[in-house]
Amino acid sequence: MSTQNSYRQIFKATSIYGGVQVIVILVAIVRSKFIAVLLGPSGMGVVTLITATMGIIRNATEFGLGTSAVKSIAAAHSTGDATRIGTVIAVLRRWVWITGLAAFALAVIISPWLSRLTFGNDNYTVAFMLVAVTLLLTQISDGQSALLQGTRQTKYLARTTLYGSLLGLFISIPLYYAFGEGGIVPAIILSAASVLLLNWFFAAKVPVARVKVDKATMLHDGKKMLSLGFILSLGWLVSSCTSYIIRVFINKQGNIADVGLYNAGLTIVGTYVGLVFTSMGTDYYPRLSAVADDRKKLNREVNHQTEIALLILAPMLAAFIVYANFGIIILYTKEFLQINTMIQWSALGIFFKTVSWTIGFVFLAKGASKIYFWNELISNAYQLILNLAGYYYLGMTGLGISYLAGFILYFIQVFILANRFYSFYFSRSFYKIFLVQLSIAIASFILISYTRNIYTYIACSCIILFSVLFSLKELNTRMGLSAIIRERLSGKKTGES
Repeated sequence: MSTQNSYRQIFKATSIYGGVQVIVILVAIVRSKFIAVLLGPSGMGVVTLITATMGIIRNATEFGLGTSAVKSIAAAHSTGDATRIGTVIAVLRRWVWITGLAAFALAVIISPWLSRLTFGNDNYTVAFMLVAVTLLLTQISDGQSALLQGTRQTKYLARTTLYGSLLGLFISIPLYYAFGEGGIVPAIILSAASVLLLNWFFAAKVPVARVKVDKATMLHDGKKMLSLGFILSLGWLVSSCTSYIIRVFINKQGNIADVGLYNAGLTIVGTYVGLVFTSMGTDYYPRLSAVADDRKKLNREVNHQTEIALLILAPMLAAFIVYANFGIIILYTKEFLQINTMIQWSALGIFFKTVSWTIGFVFLAKGASKIYFWNELISNAYQLILNLAGYYYLGMTGLGISYLAGFILYFIQVFILANRFYSFYFSRSFYKIFLVQLSIAIASFILISYTRNIYTYIACSCIILFSVLFSLKELNTRMGLSAIIRERLSGKKTGES
């Protein structure tokens, strides 16, 4: 594959799924706005604590099947053997039911303890018991999603994401409006159920041979998924516990409204930007897995993906830094303006998170579960310490600074590991893009932090425009972006005469 075609493939996969993500982001903005108005910071805090708690149970019981199965399905799919593909999928579907039911039962049993630990009372015991069913629904849904991702059904995945976000909006808003905080639990359950139905519907469209598997096959093939998935699950469990501890600490050190503020800040910088990561990762992971045994191709794919990710995200991050206060008022209410500086510091951290994210997939593609686990354990340990100290001493601003510091350390860590074990290195073109775009973001940060008037916003807007133009120029150099646009406008496909 030529270098230009490699960049085009990355951009094409990103644009197919990414186009949907734009709508998903808009839906998420509308949903967050309604939650902020109807529930306020305290209501958002309740949603955050319930979902964070369920996240811990899920990561402790799902065995990472939603991710490890993608690798198994992708490997089977590359052989073209219909029987093998059918066997892998049949095994996966049995195991998601087993692990999902185990998660559901565990959550129901320990619900009183979860309520006391999370909220300091028994008032949310029934809520946790009811929400426990989402663990089963989500696990089955992840199995269907793994089928779509492993077989590279990007369009079906995009539709599932789009329709799921719209259904989540139409389900949750009326419930919050009618019942206030009483609508939180029904909204969580019905949203999970709608995503499951969508994944099941589109997965049924993929032709898969019906294969009966006996107990021996289920255990043998399942062991491969579970062995990798178990370590991945431990890594995610560590992340979930870290997130949970931070939120509980904020609730006890401050109040539940601060938890809502913290979650709102993460949503603006983390979730919305994370949707771009999701659109890229949908194709990136199976593509990287396919070349995992070829060092040169692996190195090329990571560098290309990192460059495209930075070129797409950098202008967005610069805009977050400059217009954070306006965005907060639009997305939430004036009550949330306290997170302004948190967002600005966190946006700088996303530059380092982007690079770390692309390198981190190397460990997954290589099946290096132990390296992945220890990498996550160590990074979450210092991220937890930084976040707790940041909030304790500097409040919301401290959380933003700790977010930046944590991802700088994480970036250094994953690079050293990838270089040491897999001879990974960055290309010169990566350094050019990274340093230019990071410098633009830092310049915007300094300007908007020390003075804020019409002239500052004009100057910062010019800087952001330069970031946009730089990204467009680099994208055009790599993949002939202008030619693609002309071909699309003229109704021709790339490569036609």
